[in-house]
Amino acid sequence: MTDMTDNARDMIDLSAKPDAEPVTEAPSAPSAPSSIPAEELEQITSDVVAAMKTVFDPEIPVDIYELGLIYKVDLDDDRTMHITMTLTAPGCPVAGEMPMWVHDAAAQVEGVNKVKVDLVFEPPWTPDRMTDEARLALNML
Repeated sequence: MTDMTDNARDMIDLSAKPDAEPVTEAPSAPSAPSSIPAEELEQITSDVVAAMKTVFDPEIPVDIYELGLIYKVDLDDDRTMHITMTLTAPGCPVAGEMPMWVHDAAAQVEGVNKVKVDLVFEPPWTPDRMTDEARLALNML
C-alpha cells in the first residue's frame, strides 16, 4: 500500500479488460506527481508492452500480454517496475519459470532499473481476459 510519504508511483495499466478489477486492494491515497517525464513514461509503457509480447505460454501459441496474464504494472520513481501476473492455471507446467521470463523481458526495457514480479491466482484467470487478437489466434472468434 502506498501513502503520501512513499515514492510516487506511475500506473501502467496493461490489463486486457480494463473493466475487470484484477487485484483486490483498498485504493491508496493520491500520490505526488511522478519525477519521470511524461514522454519517457509513455516510451517505457510502449516498450514494456512490446517486451511482454515476447513471452509466450509454451502450451498456447499466444503471448502473455494478449492472453491477459499481466494484471498490473507499476513503475516507482526510482524506476523499480512491479509486475503482478497470473497463469492460465495454478498447475501450469512453467509456473516456476514464467515469472522469470517476464522479469527478464521487463529488465531489458530502457529506463527500468529493477523488476519485481509477483505471481497471483486471485482473481483467477479466465478466457474473458484474452484480447480479440488472442481469440483470433486461437480460432475463438
